[in-house]
Amino acid sequence: MSTIRDMCHPLPDTWCNQPLNAFNAGRTRTIDPASCADETFEYYSIPAYQADKRPMLTKGCGIGSIKLLLDTGTILFGKLNPRVEKVWLVENYTEHRKIGSTEWLPLVPRADVDERFLYFLMWSEHVMPKAKTLVSGSTPSRQRVDPRSFYSIEAPFPPLPEQRKIAWVLRVVQRAIEQQERLITLTTELKKVLLHQLFTHGLRGEPQKQTEIGHLPESWELVEVGRLATKISKGSSPRWQGFQYVSNGVLFVRSQNVGDGRMDFSDRVYLPDSFNIKEKRSILKNEDILINLVGASIGRVALGTLEIEGANCNQAVCFVRIDGPRSLKEFIVFYLLSPAGQQQMFFQKKDIARANLSLLDVRTFKLPLPKEDEVRKIAEALTTIERKLEYCEKKRSVLFDLFRTLLHQLMTAQIRVNDLDLPEMALTEA
Repeated sequence: MSTIRDMCHPLPDTWCNQPLNAFNAGRTRTIDPASCADETFEYYSIPAYQADKRPMLTKGCGIGSIKLLLDTGTILFGKLNPRVEKVWLVENYTEHRKIGSTEWLPLVPRADVDERFLYFLMWSEHVMPKAKTLVSGSTPSRQRVDPRSFYSIEAPFPPLPEQRKIAWVLRVVQRAIEQQERLITLTTELKKVLLHQLFTHGLRGEPQKQTEIGHLPESWELVEVGRLATKISKGSSPRWQGFQYVSNGVLFVRSQNVGDGRMDFSDRVYLPDSFNIKEKRSILKNEDILINLVGASIGRVALGTLEIEGANCNQAVCFVRIDGPRSLKEFIVFYLLSPAGQQQMFFQKKDIARANLSLLDVRTFKLPLPKEDEVRKIAEALTTIERKLEYCEKKRSVLFDLFRTLLHQLMTAQIRVNDLDLPEMALTEA
């Protein structure tokens, strides 16, 4: 039977490779919270983890089953449906007693095991992918990790000082990721508020008027998309035309490439150049407005970039071509993403075989239009927010890639931190 030493970078002699249970201080006690009906508990539930990774404060009378009684520093590994990864470190959010769902597998670290190192170890290739295979259950959503097998997983443990240094390095990157996630949340909320405020009240504090799409500033006009567009069209399925994907050629835009305001080419495919000869009507241009017409992503809208110049699209994607300044096209995209714009899209979708929008629906969308200078200022304000959001998302992605690389290299001793002069205060705060 192969070991971690065989599969990975050779481990230092000071590291030991043992089952998780060898570093577990003992069995976790259980409690019936209902027997302490008036006591408030810090409750580590699966829904709380999935919501915001913060335990709920719950009275014992509101909890109807036996729970784990947890100590601060306990690591919880989610045994239910392990394909959805869940690892939680019990911390001292409040002075209340801590309890957890029995759908967690608890690990109480021994005195010679750093709790945060053990937390990060759960995410590493030594534990997470192995645990996913140690399951029972008839359907993926109801599968559970077998406890005996989980605690038998072997993993490498360095000496305690090196554990603390590894945990500190990973925690620094994790905190940077969390900071970006907070910025993304705040910026997303600001964007939502601005989309509503700007497309309801405008920038000039004008009196409002009631229109068929809601309240608008008095000087704004209502214009149908079809009156502004020089072309509204959609593509077709390459399979219907006898075409197959190729490694290089015409970029083929599908619904998954149309995000909320931005193009997403993380998943891209190509068709032969001859497809554009056959399907000339759906050749795209830079700054076309793309709208998803079909399925779960219906109503997503993005402004085309230079990357789509000469590309083609399928039948699930409609494009609207407008002659005018870029700011007008940005304004239209942001309006269609606003609550009022989305309401128009979903109000008009048809319940046939699948939810869908027709080209006629798109042509008759009502757009609110202020004077050109206000169009430009609103587009600039929302574009600034969008760029901030995109920057934070890219930075988070880079940090996450760094975290995964460091997690692998530190846990396999490809990078050593035992010689780094890390401040003692930092290590205790990690």
